[in-house]
Amino acid sequence: MFRWLRNSLLTGIVVALPVTVTVWLIYTFVNFVDRVIKPLIPEQYNPETYLPFALPGLGVVVAVVGLTLLGALAANFFGRSLIGIGERLLNSVPLVRNVYGAVKQIAETVFSSRQQSFQEVVLVEFPTKGSYAVGFVTADARGEIQDDVSEDAIGVFVPTTPNPTSGFLLYTPRSRVMPLSMSVEEAAKMIISFGLVTPEGLARADMPDEVKKAIKKSEKPD
Repeated sequence: MFRWLRNSLLTGIVVALPVTVTVWLIYTFVNFVDRVIKPLIPEQYNPETYLPFALPGLGVVVAVVGLTLLGALAANFFGRSLIGIGERLLNSVPLVRNVYGAVKQIAETVFSSRQQSFQEVVLVEFPTKGSYAVGFVTADARGEIQDDVSEDAIGVFVPTTPNPTSGFLLYTPRSRVMPLSMSVEEAAKMIISFGLVTPEGLARADMPDEVKKAIKKSEKPD
């Protein structure tokens, strides 16, 4: 009886935890956007002024509509002219132009439909010899970095666990990384879960020979 109760409790936690976390994240995001956007809406145009109750998600709707209109405006000649004038003004301010330029370049890279932000998943020897970390290939090395590396170099982002938004950017010769068959999404799940969620494609038989040798060596008793 005790074993049945314990198993039922653990099963309930496994079922409820993902749903609860997902709902909480959505609720937190909607509340945050509402707190930021709602005060910007003129009182005469705010539906909550005429209703006896609040409208959750109103700020999200207004933000989506506003960003869509901004994108449509930026797509025509008049909008591009205004944006060009604004950029020239920002670029004339020493500190602001550095921040604006960096944020703009990151946004264009992340949201560009012409290329993927992360191209493939690889194993890279990091942080010490014989240790391997999962990384994402970001782009080919260019300019001074490529000139200083004798081989064809690539940029590899090695995220931290369980927060993949921070990490290390490595530039290494392509010949020194080992491609993995898993997708970027599968690798992200594995990193966030401390390696507990392992993709089926990461069976030991599919690992590169160098990694299998390192694992066998580490499993040998001292």
